Amino acid sequence: MQSRGRVVRALVLAMCAGAALMAVDAAPAEAQNARWGANYFPNVTLTTQDNRKVRFYDDLIKGKIVAVNLIYTSCKYACPLETARLAQVQRLLGDRMGRDVFFYSITIDPAFDTPAVLKEYAAKFDAGPGWLFLTGSQEDIDLISRKTGLYSEPDPKNPDGHTPHLLVGNEVTGQWIRNSGVDDPKFLATTIGTWLNSWRTATAPTRSYADAPKLEFAPGEYVFGKHCAACHTIGGGDRIGPDLAGVTARRDSAWLSKFISAPDAMRASGDPTAKALAAKYTPALMPRLGVAEEDIAQILTYIKTQSDAARAAAANKSAGAAATPAADLSALMDPYVRIQQALNLGKVDGVREHARDIATRAKALGPDAEAIRLAATAIDRPQAIADVRTTFGTLGDALISYAKDRHATFGAGVKVAYCPMARKYWLQRGETIQNPYYGQTMSDCGRFVTDLPTVTPPAGSGTATRSATGRSQARADKPAR
Repeated sequence: MQSRGRVVRALVLAMCAGAALMAVDAAPAEAQNARWGANYFPNVTLTTQDNRKVRFYDDLIKGKIVAVNLIYTSCKYACPLETARLAQVQRLLGDRMGRDVFFYSITIDPAFDTPAVLKEYAAKFDAGPGWLFLTGSQEDIDLISRKTGLYSEPDPKNPDGHTPHLLVGNEVTGQWIRNSGVDDPKFLATTIGTWLNSWRTATAPTRSYADAPKLEFAPGEYVFGKHCAACHTIGGGDRIGPDLAGVTARRDSAWLSKFISAPDAMRASGDPTAKALAAKYTPALMPRLGVAEEDIAQILTYIKTQSDAARAAAANKSAGAAATPAADLSALMDPYVRIQQALNLGKVDGVREHARDIATRAKALGPDAEAIRLAATAIDRPQAIADVRTTFGTLGDALISYAKDRHATFGAGVKVAYCPMARKYWLQRGETIQNPYYGQTMSDCGRFVTDLPTVTPPAGSGTATRSATGRSQARADKPAR
């Protein structure tokens, strides 16, 4: 009997222990993360580059995935590279920025870095939605830097004034990691965008590292990617710094080597070219990167090789373009613009007929216009206006891509417009922006662009993914008919 009682008591204790464990597992993330929440992060007031007051914990950290670093705009060493690295990470994260990932660059020199100064600095690095540059009182910034582990003890041997650390974390789960702010951008993007909420975004088992393909680099490619690619392209246009295509032909190799090695000394010496570059690209001055002499030689060789290849490709393309007469897309513009105007007004009447007209005319252009035909055909079916807007975006990309590749014309009065909020292009007539993606809600959201942009060609299948805007509006909108 006593033995039986002991067994019953043991079972009861086991059940209680299991219930306690279940209660812990079921506890909300906020309860599990009490150590790294409101009772840890200071809730001091900061000011954004747009002169808006925000609370550090309540407005910036709470409930978010974040990356936090310390900068100052007059820095001549790590800060420009650190900020350029974050700009690369921003591009890799895409539309997650400002939606579920946020960057905060906090100045350690608030006396100089006013909101206006920070706004100019942010614009130089193409800071987009979700990336704030912040200032505040020196006392509050020092408190934040110490609590976040970003504080650096003054070091007379380090003229930079601080170490380029980057704190990344998920306040909800309590995961916090301090990385180098100048680390590989793909690694940082993976850390921020995948590891910190992999429990939510994981879709399939990952492959083993043993199956990873062997990476092959052209001579100098790795060194260029490590030291230069954050700010420069070779043939891709100016970024944070100048396009380096052909620079080895325009500049003496000894001058280039000296400038890469010690750009600050070149500027201080009064070198006219170094001063001109500083004036054009300020405040993003090239810092001293500590590049080894042999690496500088590899960088210059890589720039020359890539420049020569780009020049040859451009010559071949020009020769091909000269041999082929430019196509004329003006016949497609009337039905296209009618669709654009209807979507701007929030209407779908006649949209399918106009799309059918575009598909017929695109077919007459031949197989090169197949992406246009498929995109127009995707509009010619019963669907909500949100889905029409998404497929309309695909159609616009197909037309722009075709025109850019084949030097085609759109006809008189047709302009290319871009909406930074939707991150989409479209074509329209008239002097006033008529946004087809937001309709009358934000009809004037956008700007005209002078040159044809480079867009990703639509997939051959012509299928399109519904946008976030589409999902939010789908229930309220009418189907096309």
